[in-house]
Amino acid sequence: MKRRLARSFALQLLFQYDFTHINTAELLDEFWKERKADKSVKEFANEIFTGTVNNIGHIDDTIKKTAEHWVLGRMAIVDRNILRLASYEILFRDDIPAVVSIDEAIEIAKKYSSTESSSFINGILDKISKNHQKVGN
Repeated sequence: MKRRLARSFALQLLFQYDFTHINTAELLDEFWKERKADKSVKEFANEIFTGTVNNIGHIDDTIKKTAEHWVLGRMAIVDRNILRLASYEILFRDDIPAVVSIDEAIEIAKKYSSTESSSFINGILDKISKNHQKVGN
């Protein structure tokens, strides 16, 4: 449950970053001034947020190639950022099983997005995971 909370915080951070594109250190500093969380929650949220931002070009390219007939900029901002966070975990975090990242993304989508979003997100992340496994990463 702590990791889901951390992912929710990371989603909020990425949402703010998507709008402002301000310095990540400044954003993190301001964000945590207004919220309370355990050290482990903050650390994991910060890791996956900064990891996503640092690899956003590759992540966005992967999502664009996988989400046929969808333009990334036209996706709902919450869905786009849930996809980014989970894609980061799938592509760059070998310590987190892809199935966990996908399940967590679906649950977060159910909480923060529309009814159809969880199926949409599941389909795209499943393809990303399978493609990532296929190339032997």
